[in-house]
Amino acid sequence: MALAVAAMAGCATAEKKMNDLKIAHSAYTAGNLDIRYAHMALALSETESVRRFAETMIRDHTAVNDQAVALITKLKVTPQDNPLSQALVKGASEKRNELSALRGKAFDCAYAQNELGYHQVVNKTVAGEFIPNTTQPELKSLLTNALATFKVHEGHAGKMVEGLKCG
Repeated sequence: MALAVAAMAGCATAEKKMNDLKIAHSAYTAGNLDIRYAHMALALSETESVRRFAETMIRDHTAVNDQAVALITKLKVTPQDNPLSQALVKGASEKRNELSALRGKAFDCAYAQNELGYHQVVNKTVAGEFIPNTTQPELKSLLTNALATFKVHEGHAGKMVEGLKCG
């Protein structure tokens, strides 16, 4: 499991009473990191299924993050950096360094497995920690709608791992 994923699991559990501004920042950060992984996949992979998945990640996570920015602008609030978002950034940097050294099937499998693990933990955290602890109705709705999309991503990532025959 990627360090960023482990960080999300550990920090979200340790900080169960995150306020809405910390939740918003962490969710936005997780989306941005997945967008960066996807750009890396487009730069390094020549496998059509991996490239299509990466394009979907960029499209869908950008759309959710754009909705989040619109909401915080409307509410005139500033999301708060926190230990979870910081751990995600640190872990993702290490994962990107690891992925950048790989090519071919090794890259494709590592990317696909990271995406599967990332979405599994993100989905569990959003469903089990973020949504229940969110008090702002519009943020709760945004997270709930995003979770439906991210569950589809998790399924696609699992199929991608199977299709690539990653060991």
